[in-house]
Amino acid sequence: MANTNTEARYYGTGRRKNAIARVTLVPGTGKVTCNGREGAEYFSSQSLLDFATTPFTVTGTEGHFDVIARLNGGGVGGQSGALRLGIARALLEAGDYRGELKKAGYLTRDARVVERKKYGLKKARKRPQFSKR
Repeated sequence: MANTNTEARYYGTGRRKNAIARVTLVPGTGKVTCNGREGAEYFSSQSLLDFATTPFTVTGTEGHFDVIARLNGGGVGGQSGALRLGIARALLEAGDYRGELKKAGYLTRDARVVERKKYGLKKARKRPQFSKR
């Protein structure tokens, strides 16, 4: 017999600095799973998880979807930002939330990345100490 699993799934990809989040939203109770671990366990501080799930607050869909995310690259801060963008993009597929998400600024990728180090300098812009004599 054919697979009768017709459960809706919504996908979104988010990026921030060097972090990439591949997000799947499944109708559920609001559970967040990151790389097979619970969201609160994966993100050391609750504030990072709260930051990542703000698109649900803006659209009024808290507790409507379970989040399954594959995160890699970067640090936990960047991954949290990538997860937020991935959730927002997946919500676009799930329903008519474009207005709220766009107004809140959640559909814009944060393009800021670390500036490269230049030769002759200690870091990207820090110069060696100048000596007159």
